[in-house]
Amino acid sequence: MTTPGAGRVRQNEIYSEGVHDRVPSVPTDFGELERRAKSAMSQRGWAYINGGAGEGSTMTANRRALDRWAIVPRVLRDVSQRSLSIELFGQQLAAPVLFSPVGAGGLVTRAADVHIGRAAAQLGVPYIFSNQGSAPMEDVAAAMDDVKPGAPRWFQLYWSTDDDLVGSFLQRAEAMGAGAVAVTLDTTMLGWRPQDLNLGSLPFARAEGIAQYTHDPRFAQIVAQRVADAAASGGADSPKPSIGAIKTLFEIARNVPGSVWANLRAKEPRASVQTFLDIYSRPSLNWNDIAGLRDRTKLPIVLKGILHPDDARRAVELGVDGIIVSNHGGRQIDGSIGSVDALVDVVDAVDGRAKVLVDSGIHTGADVFKVLALGADAACIGRAHMYGLALAGVDGARDVVANIIAELDLTLGLSGNTDVTTLTREALKEIR
Repeated sequence: MTTPGAGRVRQNEIYSEGVHDRVPSVPTDFGELERRAKSAMSQRGWAYINGGAGEGSTMTANRRALDRWAIVPRVLRDVSQRSLSIELFGQQLAAPVLFSPVGAGGLVTRAADVHIGRAAAQLGVPYIFSNQGSAPMEDVAAAMDDVKPGAPRWFQLYWSTDDDLVGSFLQRAEAMGAGAVAVTLDTTMLGWRPQDLNLGSLPFARAEGIAQYTHDPRFAQIVAQRVADAAASGGADSPKPSIGAIKTLFEIARNVPGSVWANLRAKEPRASVQTFLDIYSRPSLNWNDIAGLRDRTKLPIVLKGILHPDDARRAVELGVDGIIVSNHGGRQIDGSIGSVDALVDVVDAVDGRAKVLVDSGIHTGADVFKVLALGADAACIGRAHMYGLALAGVDGARDVVANIIAELDLTLGLSGNTDVTTLTREALKEIR
């Protein structure tokens, strides 16, 4: 879609409101957005959403990788009409931007995924539903369809130790209209995350971020069997109660389906948490599993977490449809390569045989411009939309990404370009 400019439209909206002394509900620069979001979020929520692995060096590497590339504008070109539209797996998207999956969004607000889904639907770009979401995928899909029937959505898959549960997730993703399944490869174990560790805070231990599981029929079977087995064996000794344990029990009861009082008396809620912790991810995940995935789903398969060109080649050889170059926002390995430093080699290795997306450290429209020029087909936005959600709910999540899209449009035109699909590395210069 060629338009006179999403950027100018967004600017005019904000400046028109300024005439009435009304300022944007979310800051238009990432630094201020981050500062205000910290004030709006709980300590546990901030630790989980903002935190990285180890000393945070991978988060720093993500930004340095983007800063190594400078945009080289061209002038005296007609840029009055510009196109941000792209096609991904048969879906035409309004812009080359996706809302990344962020687990345990309930730390920011209840049913966070429903709000994020509505925000994405309003913008006409996909939301990759988190496997560790705070609302079941069916509820998020219904909310998006209320905004715009058939609004684009994908599903993120964490590969469980229970293969039948993997199959159930895939079936549900197909049924709720997912446009692709993004298999997360880099979180077969949780990374060392000091911000969470220093608080002793694992959201999933409080049933925060396990809604995909507690609403799944296969997961319910596993839990029921575990409860029955425990009863048959006489059950385990209960730990000595503490104020903290009692508070956690109330939180679990609140975060799983059913009434809080019924859940407090039942064994299934606590068993659900322990079951999730035992089976949610599989360290033995390997290429043979990916090779067999095509037989299990009709959806386009995207592998999320690839950073090495040899892994990208292997993925393409197996016939995957897309790759997300990602280091999980710096949350898994301290000292990892920056995503954008890995992007160029992955793009060259793929050589057009699959779609290439990228995330981690992408905060602005100028960042999106750079990764598109480096060969990515689209960029995924993570923490930024969660900060907007913390500040202003659905409107905040939407406006943060709308601002990124607006800046992308302006950067496209101001650099002398008119179509995001025709950007090349000639638009950039590497700074060493």
